[in-house]
Amino acid sequence: MGFQQGLSGLGASAKSLDVIGNNVANANTVGFKGARAEFADIYASTFGSSSNIAGIGAKNQTIAQQFGQGNTTSTNNPLDIAITGNGFFRMQDPSGTVSYSRNGQFQLDKNGFIVNNAQLLTGWPVDTASGQVLAGSTAQPIQLQFANIGARATGGSGIVGTGLNLGLNLNANDKVKPASTPFSSTDPTTYHYSTSATVFDSLGAAHIQTFYFRKDVPPATPTVPPTSTWTVHYALDGKDVTADGQLGAQAAATISAATTAAA
Repeated sequence: MGFQQGLSGLGASAKSLDVIGNNVANANTVGFKGARAEFADIYASTFGSSSNIAGIGAKNQTIAQQFGQGNTTSTNNPLDIAITGNGFFRMQDPSGTVSYSRNGQFQLDKNGFIVNNAQLLTGWPVDTASGQVLAGSTAQPIQLQFANIGARATGGSGIVGTGLNLGLNLNANDKVKPASTPFSSTDPTTYHYSTSATVFDSLGAAHIQTFYFRKDVPPATPTVPPTSTWTVHYALDGKDVTADGQLGAQAAATISAATTAAA
């Protein structure tokens, strides 16, 4: 083996070690795609019969990127995004230069743009009515708009929502609680079921609202299918709510009318 052939092999091996070292160094880098060194023979001439041509070594032909699907992991950042399968995030730097990345570690900058380091995530504007991309539109940086809506109570008007909705199934075969046994949230024998939910007052403070369900006297006129009458009693932070909406004694009347549910 000539000196030139051996030297070319050492150079190609060194390049391969560079690629391997870079892969190892970036093993925990989000969105990183490993590479592979690919080699080729070197010939002094390509004329004549290949059986009579002696090679003069090897070289690194190319460094091929490996775009296989990596592992996805969960994080505590709601803006972190992972791509399953093919695809890239379209990024744009402040000067307008476009690039592509698989790194989905995003956050908001002070202006509300979704960014990955110094790159801005871009997207296409959509029609709010149809949800379709606007015809003729171009990709642009995604910016979230914020409005200072202040604290709102659960059920208050505005962006927060219209109230608290509960979906329940009550057993129509439960026996009616007699009128001689008044409701008391401290006595589980005076109601059938209870459940709790977190609600917020106008200052944004959290409270625990408890709902007590009690089966009362059935309707005077039977229905088909038959129905059962349930009274819902309320308590806030462990105190019963009175008929005028104030917190009162345990034996106070409830603020809600009886509701009916099909058996």
